[in-house]
Amino acid sequence: MRLLLVEDDDHVAAALSAVLARHGFHVVHARNGEEALNAVLPAAHPGKPPFGVVLLDLGLPDQDGYQVCGKLRKLTSTPVIMVTARSDVRSRIHGLNLGADDYVVKPYDTGELLARIHAVSRRTGAGDEAAADSDDALKLGTVTVELPTRRVTVDGAEVQLTRKEFDLLALLAQRPGVVFRREQIISEVWHTSWEGTGRTLEVHVASLRSKLRMPALIETVRGVGYRLVAPDA
Repeated sequence: MRLLLVEDDDHVAAALSAVLARHGFHVVHARNGEEALNAVLPAAHPGKPPFGVVLLDLGLPDQDGYQVCGKLRKLTSTPVIMVTARSDVRSRIHGLNLGADDYVVKPYDTGELLARIHAVSRRTGAGDEAAADSDDALKLGTVTVELPTRRVTVDGAEVQLTRKEFDLLALLAQRPGVVFRREQIISEVWHTSWEGTGRTLEVHVASLRSKLRMPALIETVRGVGYRLVAPDA
């Protein structure tokens, strides 16, 4: 897999590139936001496959990393993993709202990073296949989830969700009131059993509540998981 590493520290980039190469990745290194944006353009690497993942450090010298993330999302659908020293939930939600697929907080374990790369690089899976197989829209009060087109509307106004946010909402919405265990959600949406993905799940739930402006729509079942509570229930 080709991977775009956006990192301004050459020593960090060299060490990480060596680790990624040992695990089968072909790494292209961009030192700032401008280089990263140019690198994802098809003309930058003629005849080569597109990147499988963009690993984006937010501490860049020329542009704010969040701005770069938003611009990348307009140029490519390649999964973006943000690398940040900011551990607060607001910062992570902001990144997800801009189109990032996941995040990893510094300092991170290499095994954690590799697991997250493999998880987001799975572009198709059970959730996508289930959506493609259904012709019906799910009605949840004022919320409509259109599985074939992957559109979500609230009171008729479309809400922009990331790929994983939609997969998570679609999973819960197909069985309102049913409690989904955290392990089950992680398995079906992220296609992994790796326990560290749990924190990513929490952030995606928080982001969905914020975007849909319905904090009570997704209920936390303490110690178990989550369930969707239909507004008209």
